[in-house]
Amino acid sequence: MAWFAFRFVRCICALVIGVSASLHLQNGRADGPSTGAQENSTVQVVETGIPGDFPIVDGGKTATIYVDAYDHAGVVRVADDLAADIQRICGQPAVVTLDDQSLAKNTIIVGTLEKSALIKRLISEGKIDPAAIQGRWESFFSQVVPKPLPGVENALVIVGSDKRGAIFGAYDLSQQIGVSPWYYWSDVPIRHRDALFVRSGKYIQGPPAVKYRGIFINDEAPALSGWVREKFGQAKQSQDPPVPSGIANMNHEFYAHVFELLLRLRGNYFWPAMWNNAFNEDDPENPKLADEYGIVMGTSHQEPMLRAQKEWDRRYRDHWNYYTDTKKLQDFWREGITRNKDYESILTVGLRGANDTPMIPGGTPEQSAELLKQIIADQRQMISEVINPDPSKVPQLWCPYKEVLEYYDRLGLRVPDDVTLLWCDDNWGNIRRLPTPEERDRSGGAGVYYHFDYVGGPRNYKWINTSPLPKIWEQMNLALDYGADRIWIVNVGDIKPLELPMSFFLQFAWEGKRMTEEKMTEYARQWATQQFGPEHAAEIGDILSKYAKLTALRKPELLDPTTFSLVNYNEAENILAQYKALTDQAEKIDAQLPSDARDAFFELVLHPTKAAAQLTELYVAAAKNKLYAGQGRAATNDTAQQVRDLFKADQALSDYYNHDLAHGKWPHMMDQTHIGYTSWQQPNQNKMPEVQEIELPEAAALGVAVEGSTSAWPGEKDDAILPTFDAFNRQTRWIEVFNKGRAPLDFTATASEPWIVLTPSQGKVEQQQRVEVSIDWTKGPLAPGFAEGSVPLTGFVKIEGAGDSVTVKVSAFNLTEVTRDSLTGFVETNGCVSVEAAHYAKKSDASDARWEKIDDYGRSPSAMTIFATTAPSVTPPQNSPCLEYKMYLFDSGPVEVQAIIGSTLNFVPGRGLRYAISFDDNPPQIVDALTHNTQQDWERSVRDNVRVVKSKLKIDNPGYHTLKVWMVDPAIVLEKIVVDCGGMKSSYFGPPESYHNNPKSVDQ
Repeated sequence: MAWFAFRFVRCICALVIGVSASLHLQNGRADGPSTGAQENSTVQVVETGIPGDFPIVDGGKTATIYVDAYDHAGVVRVADDLAADIQRICGQPAVVTLDDQSLAKNTIIVGTLEKSALIKRLISEGKIDPAAIQGRWESFFSQVVPKPLPGVENALVIVGSDKRGAIFGAYDLSQQIGVSPWYYWSDVPIRHRDALFVRSGKYIQGPPAVKYRGIFINDEAPALSGWVREKFGQAKQSQDPPVPSGIANMNHEFYAHVFELLLRLRGNYFWPAMWNNAFNEDDPENPKLADEYGIVMGTSHQEPMLRAQKEWDRRYRDHWNYYTDTKKLQDFWREGITRNKDYESILTVGLRGANDTPMIPGGTPEQSAELLKQIIADQRQMISEVINPDPSKVPQLWCPYKEVLEYYDRLGLRVPDDVTLLWCDDNWGNIRRLPTPEERDRSGGAGVYYHFDYVGGPRNYKWINTSPLPKIWEQMNLALDYGADRIWIVNVGDIKPLELPMSFFLQFAWEGKRMTEEKMTEYARQWATQQFGPEHAAEIGDILSKYAKLTALRKPELLDPTTFSLVNYNEAENILAQYKALTDQAEKIDAQLPSDARDAFFELVLHPTKAAAQLTELYVAAAKNKLYAGQGRAATNDTAQQVRDLFKADQALSDYYNHDLAHGKWPHMMDQTHIGYTSWQQPNQNKMPEVQEIELPEAAALGVAVEGSTSAWPGEKDDAILPTFDAFNRQTRWIEVFNKGRAPLDFTATASEPWIVLTPSQGKVEQQQRVEVSIDWTKGPLAPGFAEGSVPLTGFVKIEGAGDSVTVKVSAFNLTEVTRDSLTGFVETNGCVSVEAAHYAKKSDASDARWEKIDDYGRSPSAMTIFATTAPSVTPPQNSPCLEYKMYLFDSGPVEVQAIIGSTLNFVPGRGLRYAISFDDNPPQIVDALTHNTQQDWERSVRDNVRVVKSKLKIDNPGYHTLKVWMVDPAIVLEKIVVDCGGMKSSYFGPPESYHNNPKSVDQ
């Protein structure tokens, strides 16, 4: 029997044992038992029971697990998984019986309404009521039932409305007793417990918000395929079907681990690895295993009719072409659906050219669209002949990916209403299209194909996680609101190291609108609790959120030495400081964790944090090396060595992952190259940035550099000038004194005015020394009350050493008409005003829409977007929600207002992505963020992970002004606003937030 084979597989898998904590497991208990049914709730597990609770483990004895031998194979199999999980927790075997005459005093009964005779009996005798899940998709309840059957004192009955409902119910119990879905894939430990009880009551879950929820293993070389080859060998060569040599053996033993993980995460749909593998032919047991586990199989957007592209390539060794290969392709497809017709699948229809190319090389879009129309008609005919005379009864999808979307939107190509339209993102997490109101009436519904990993322009990203949860939530929340809820599938690359976003995506697909913005912000902490227990969960969740946010600012593959400014806004220093704080925090926690949790912590937290930090530091060091070499600094050669050391450290971190981690469990999993990109495609091997070394004279020589400039003195024609100081921000600036020789350099720094403060004012420099410059705002004409305070004052700092000197100009001002304490709103700083979007002075809602905050979104601590996301477009100021930002400006005339917004696309046909902007009572100026949506503009937006939209406005007079941002279309996500009055400096992130005194701000 199939279940016997599965039990053997489970026994093998049970060898991987660790220690963990569950999200809901409690050491104590609330007062009194739970008696009522709780919809959308998980079973509550405690370690101390009272009468009425169900004992899973108590007094060294475990409950027996019963499943009907004639239930679905996947349900029979999951009973063994549950037994293995109980043994992992308590060390005692849990017996699984298929004989309803061998039930124990305490029995867990797992089964479906459809096939379990014992569950039907309990229903007929009035012991359980199935009404809450009857006829519902993938739903289940878990209920403690006292004295349900002769000889059974207490039962925990897990009832599924269908096979996956029962499977999810069993895995829900596994999670609550403390077995993480990631126990195998991330070595999450499992904490031993001597006693476990389920609180009395009935716990109901389902149906899921999204019907089909899945993952796509893709871009799986070199990491996952290398690991598979190491652990499972090479696929067996074959002539019929053709399987060549050297193919990683992604067989049923490998996919058993994948399917188990997917089901534990409440997924049900899967696209298999396809770069060099053919799921159905590499191992004929694969499709049987998927069906027995309960996995709905599909194929990617470029692999129609359940045929892998490699199945074609291995046979014909040439790209397909429906013009020339019509009969050959039809026979190929017919074989595919015939082979898999008895398994639960979703058929991908349509066709793209092989390897993501257009269908007719050299042809027009119109010709391709017409051909595609005929192809779909031919495929539907095959489906009616092979599977069901009524093809509308067979689940199908069509994915308008890349150029195919043009065939739909511009050329009017359509598919039958029963075919699900699987809309896509732009491969970078921005959904390109969602259903219109008319399309929401289609019987086939709609879904989304999303990406956490991608190979293609403007650059591959497939090394570590760069998908922060707030961005995923914002985009997939749009999908729910616009009715794309039939299928969600996400490209997860190698599975590792995308554990967190993968878990979140599938949880969101299950919960739907119950995954509120507030719950999303708590998810990382809760997930950390599940993997590592509650003690460090808040800190670990914070690290997980912050490192994903930092890597998303610019994906690691896109970094280079020019990314962050070394001289403006302390940008490079700030990003390194954030990474260092995270890495220090992670290493501190790592040292405090029990030894059996450290492998999991390394995989999930420490490695990605440290790896991203080291890579960023490497590129900043390379940037310094180039700057220092041009300035002749003595530190040049040390920065070159720092780059070499960091490059070696990056490799050492990967080597530890590949060879030592978890006793060598994950070879090749960190083989992905990520340093030295020169085009969209990955380098064959990591390539260190070029560095320079210089010859230094023996004698010391003075060099001076200042904040805000890449120049060095002496030797420059222009004066050395520090950026202006002001009494609002009270900045500390820097002057860097550096040596250009080998011998030590003695220097002195002298201020011309008593209000200029220098730290230090002298020193001996081997290589370089920073002199911090600040202002004493209590002295002289800068002190409060001096009438001259409105006039910028000037002074200088003189640096002397090695017989040379450099004078650095200093300017500072302190307004009299408005002070730091009297200010309301923001104040101009060095020629610009920088405002975080959530720091508004006033928010006005409209009847259909309002601005609301999304925490931790994008570059800022939070962002503002429109809810309801389906609100109709408006023309401001009528019925338009508005954000107001009060600010004090020093001059009149033209200004440039930059809106930094999320890289969201205009996913509604015929509608832009618009907002309006105005100063004071001037008419709102409507701006379309996508007016210049060229390929170059799109590439810039995904590289930067923001879109910077510029508007020209005019200020009539100095003083207070109110900048207003109005909604026109929903889905704008506003992160930041910069009013450039002519002083903005070149940098990646732009100026930091200006000083403000705004008591009404939501984020103070």
